[in-house]
Amino acid sequence: MKLSKFGQKFTQKSGIVGLMDDIGNALDENPNMIFMGGGNPGQLPEVEKVFQQKLESLLADPIKRQSILGVYQSPQGDKEFRVAVASFLKKQFGWDLNHNNIAISNGSQSAFFILYNMFAGSMPNGDYHSIHLPLSPEYIGYKDIGVNENFFTATRPSIELLDDNLFKYHVDFSTLALSDKTAAMCVSRPANPTGNVLTDDEINHLDELAKEKNIPLIIDGAYGLPFPNIIFTEATPHWNQNTILTLSLSKMGLPGLRTGIVIANEKVIEKYTNVNTIVNLSCGSLGPALAKELFKTGEIVSITQDYIKPFYQERANKAANWFRQYLGKLPYRIHKPEGAIFLWLWFKDLPITSHELYQRLKIRGVLVVPGDDFFVGIDDEWSHKRECLRVSYVQPELLVKQGIQIISEEVMKAYQGI
Repeated sequence: MKLSKFGQKFTQKSGIVGLMDDIGNALDENPNMIFMGGGNPGQLPEVEKVFQQKLESLLADPIKRQSILGVYQSPQGDKEFRVAVASFLKKQFGWDLNHNNIAISNGSQSAFFILYNMFAGSMPNGDYHSIHLPLSPEYIGYKDIGVNENFFTATRPSIELLDDNLFKYHVDFSTLALSDKTAAMCVSRPANPTGNVLTDDEINHLDELAKEKNIPLIIDGAYGLPFPNIIFTEATPHWNQNTILTLSLSKMGLPGLRTGIVIANEKVIEKYTNVNTIVNLSCGSLGPALAKELFKTGEIVSITQDYIKPFYQERANKAANWFRQYLGKLPYRIHKPEGAIFLWLWFKDLPITSHELYQRLKIRGVLVVPGDDFFVGIDDEWSHKRECLRVSYVQPELLVKQGIQIISEEVMKAYQGI
């Protein structure tokens, strides 16, 4: 089979392909696998009940049912939904926007594919521009998303050691360097994989740097503000005409509906929509239809505050304490749990790589994600890259605790040379 450069790049194995393969295939290999790897949200019965009621109401109405199932939506997304989202954001935060500042995507991953390749890669004048990640490790799904190679640059974080075996990454502004070949900056907030939440000062500083360079600041808010609001520390939502904010319904409990939301200035949205028309033709209907009333009534706030945020915050604290219990005096640290749905573990001077640890755990029936592939844009031999592990804590409590015990056993064996 002869493949184009595009075909060769996007048909090869990658971190995100491996992750999704594991999620899809692991149960065939081990039906009792404990899933602590992927980004699937937890099951919250109260939230599922709300979605069930909305869905039943939509399907019971012949006109709405036909609109959802039998009509192409605009490639920019359902206008009524975009109006509802814009009105919600304007009322909540005073942002100067309207429905023309919003586009819908078939999931955040497709939105980032379009946005990144709109700004970076081979330029018309022959130059080559890249996306800069001010703090890496970052989302594994970014790594292979560029049509061209060498698509990312990144700044290595500074590390603050905290009490209770915790640590925290910070943007190291002393080494952050943007060039004329930097097309945009991107951060996830809270960060996937670490649960780190960049402070308001860090976000404002990045915003200033972006404006100075006349490049957009892209904020991936899939886990963050204002929804699903899986943030356990003080943070202020950020958006302006130079910011591209992406949001998602997935971590609300609707990953199967593949509904992402892009908020940007109208010129960016117009160009994004043109590309989306070519790539996706139109946007899915069910996600916007299901969530529309939640934005109109403001119910989306109560869902996040009353159910989603408390569930993950309580589970994060429990999981961290279980690791402390089972890991004992081993040389480990946990990134301070500030948000998202993962714990990020650092095993200093681990005798094996995180990928080898992942393979051992897979044999034991526990699926996690090795840290290596999250250090997007950092190509040096920093040993820290091979000492980290991302662990999801959304499964039922007994399974999570059992999985943590097995992880701890394998880490102990690694340090003992077994």
